[in-house]
Amino acid sequence: MKPAVNPEKMVPVTILTGFLGAGKTTLLKRILSEYHGRRIAVIENEFGPESIDNELLVQDSDEEIIELSNGCVCCTVRGDLMRTLNELRVKHQAGELKFERVIIETTGMANPGPVCQTFFMDDDIADYYRLDAVITVVDAKHGMETLDKQEESQKQVGFADRILISKKDLVNDIDYQALRARLVRINPRATITPVHFGETDLKVLLDISGFNLNSILDIDPDFLADSHPDAAHDHDHDHDHDHEGDCHAHCGHQDHHHAHHDDEISAFVFRSNKAFDPERLEEFLGGIVQVYGPDLLRYKGILYLKGINRRMLFQGVHMMMGAEPGKPWLSAEKPNTKMVFIGRKLPQEIFTRGLEQCLV
Repeated sequence: MKPAVNPEKMVPVTILTGFLGAGKTTLLKRILSEYHGRRIAVIENEFGPESIDNELLVQDSDEEIIELSNGCVCCTVRGDLMRTLNELRVKHQAGELKFERVIIETTGMANPGPVCQTFFMDDDIADYYRLDAVITVVDAKHGMETLDKQEESQKQVGFADRILISKKDLVNDIDYQALRARLVRINPRATITPVHFGETDLKVLLDISGFNLNSILDIDPDFLADSHPDAAHDHDHDHDHDHEGDCHAHCGHQDHHHAHHDDEISAFVFRSNKAFDPERLEEFLGGIVQVYGPDLLRYKGILYLKGINRRMLFQGVHMMMGAEPGKPWLSAEKPNTKMVFIGRKLPQEIFTRGLEQCLV
């Protein structure tokens, strides 16, 4: 992934995903009808009477790009997403279409991975659009069952920068906490928020910068607390592993009447207070990405490298990985590494042992 040319001038893009019936379209309608003052281009994988309210349309037409009554535009992906984004770019540059951001609503069954990769594969798109974040909507009532039966829904959770839980009012608190704990195990770096679509603060959904290489690595503290009883201890060589089996013995949750869920997608965190040898680390990560790239959904980290007096920020999607310098380590700070890997049946021991061998 190459760094953005000038992020301020790029058009931010939000990918909205979630399984069938979770409430994506409800959220999108609210954004389009209430988020005034910004022109938004919406790209939908499915377009029809069930999607955007007909009252929002200026005209019903068979054209691929349709003007909406609030000044936004909507287009349907009947062809390739890359082609659609480039068409919007050309019309935007020519002044034919006015919009300040793009929201892509994926189909309920879609894996967001290929949509994310689009923004790193084509130079015209990579230089014009800035992938801001993936937002995943999860249905509180049916979420557990969907995660059990549909691996794509686990991928949607794994890719998320922000997870919105809809229909919380339809379940009791024990069931909600059980679902939340499971989402944290799958993706500890996403913010999880229960959402009532009538009251959502739309500002928290846009301009998240989840795909920016910034120095904030959000890892849900519940993940560390729940998955590793010693997480708070300061070892010289801290690793927080996802010992899901140990959770039952240590964490005292009330949700143990639920069956244990052996999800295909899960996450683990690697932490160390020792510095990495930069060459060894680059070689190891390059090899890991070649072998496990298709199963690696998101990975991100703050790295402590030997001979470099500032943190290095890195992240990747599948086989595309990038890094750039972050803020200098302060004199009062103890430099350390914190990395999170989210993927499908990743061999945690191989990753951990390999990373340990890259330490100085």
